[in-house]
Amino acid sequence: MLRTAEAVAVGHPDKICDQISDAILDACLKDDPTSRVAIETMGGHGIITITGELTTKTYVNMRQIALDVYRDCGNNDAIGVNVNVVEQSPEIGHGVDREGAGDQGIMVGYACNETPEMLPLEAILARKLAKAMGRHDGKSQVTVNDGKVVKVLTSLCTSGDQSDVTLEKCMREEILPHFDGSWEELEKAWMQNPNGEWTIGGFTADTGLTGRKLAVDNYGPNIPVGGGCFSGKDATKVDRSAAYMARRIACDYLKSRNAKEVFVHIAYAIGVAEPLMAVADIDGVQEEIKGYDLKPKAIIELLNLRQPQFRETAKYGHFGNGFTWDK
Repeated sequence: MLRTAEAVAVGHPDKICDQISDAILDACLKDDPTSRVAIETMGGHGIITITGELTTKTYVNMRQIALDVYRDCGNNDAIGVNVNVVEQSPEIGHGVDREGAGDQGIMVGYACNETPEMLPLEAILARKLAKAMGRHDGKSQVTVNDGKVVKVLTSLCTSGDQSDVTLEKCMREEILPHFDGSWEELEKAWMQNPNGEWTIGGFTADTGLTGRKLAVDNYGPNIPVGGGCFSGKDATKVDRSAAYMARRIACDYLKSRNAKEVFVHIAYAIGVAEPLMAVADIDGVQEEIKGYDLKPKAIIELLNLRQPQFRETAKYGHFGNGFTWDK
């Protein structure tokens, strides 16, 4: 079976925006763990725009946070920051105050026994290549056939200091063991910058937007995506908290049932604490999920989702990186 997945480096425009949104969330949670945060970031061509809703008891300098993240992603050019953020709608807040879900949605959790990270092989390998691109704009893509790598694609912006790029090392140590052939044969299967020279990247060449890399953030394109994006949202939004819980349950079932593959689906209504549906498909057999408290407040407490930790999730995927919900 042929399967392909992609990943993006931390300097990719969309990933920069994800990190800015989550860095703002982390700053709010640091001093006010009850902050209600829904921050969206768009960047491109000299301007970063931050908008959304924020209710918090603390002060965060969103402009400075955006600049710090932008610099930390390897960018040194001058850039402006616009901020247009208001308080959370009282109608949404009313439901959350009653410990209900912050929105409706269907969240999907997944785990498989294919890798130690309990994720699909192609997604893990693509992510490792993205990490090997350092603080640069770039994308990776890996195609596997029955557990063996058959094609690798990397597109890397080659401007600036490339000393943090370790692509060849990653190819030899992480990709070659899954390739049925020699290093010389793998080199032939490795497409590098197929569009030619790439020296203009980031916000200079393209725009970025929070939440635009949903498949990358989840489990790759071969697993269904349920709710919306995660970044910039505090845990009262079930898009984030229930998706993390669904992953936790999938991992639990995978290990306790010695299963090959587990899908979890949890559905919510805005303002209502109990889910409308909670089922697990364990190696193709569906059953109702029991033994878990799936109310948003309980999930937040179990997974410790009121502490700053979310910019790290925005870098290389929200699952399979040893977070609380991966165990």
